[in-house]
Amino acid sequence: MKNDFTGCCACSGGCCGGEQEKKQLVIDFLYLDLSVCSRCQGAEKNLEEALAEVSGVLEAAGFAVVVNKIRITSPELAEKYRFVSSPTIRINGVDLDLEAKETSCRECGELCGDDVDCRVWIYEGIEYTAPPKVLIINAILKAVYGGQPQDPAPQQEYKLPENLRRFFAGLEKKTD
Repeated sequence: MKNDFTGCCACSGGCCGGEQEKKQLVIDFLYLDLSVCSRCQGAEKNLEEALAEVSGVLEAAGFAVVVNKIRITSPELAEKYRFVSSPTIRINGVDLDLEAKETSCRECGELCGDDVDCRVWIYEGIEYTAPPKVLIINAILKAVYGGQPQDPAPQQEYKLPENLRRFFAGLEKKTD
């Protein structure tokens, strides 16, 4: 019987010592402020803890994680990143929570001198001011194991939400 294998073993997949290229998991953390906003601070902390908890699984599954922390400082940046609500976490371009529910955020309001709403997260019927670690972990695992589309849905026309317009206008007034 003739052996027609092209690799070093039957799988031809480089499993005999060759390095396989890692797949990338890109996580974007978009926020307005980390200095005073407890919601943004909580989201950052829970994201970092969630990544620490799943890092071994991601490594074993052949994934390299890229985390982009992006402070949205202007309407132009908001438009560039299609920013709808603060804070936002996207995995491979898909928002962790597609329904951005917001409530009044005292810290961001004080920062800009106006009433501002920031995101709250609904998980299993309970409202949180920061995304629970379990929500982040489940979203990461869904992205890795196929429960999340690899490409984000087609983008609709972006319009800066009134809430963010007030925030940036308030910041601009405070610096004048």
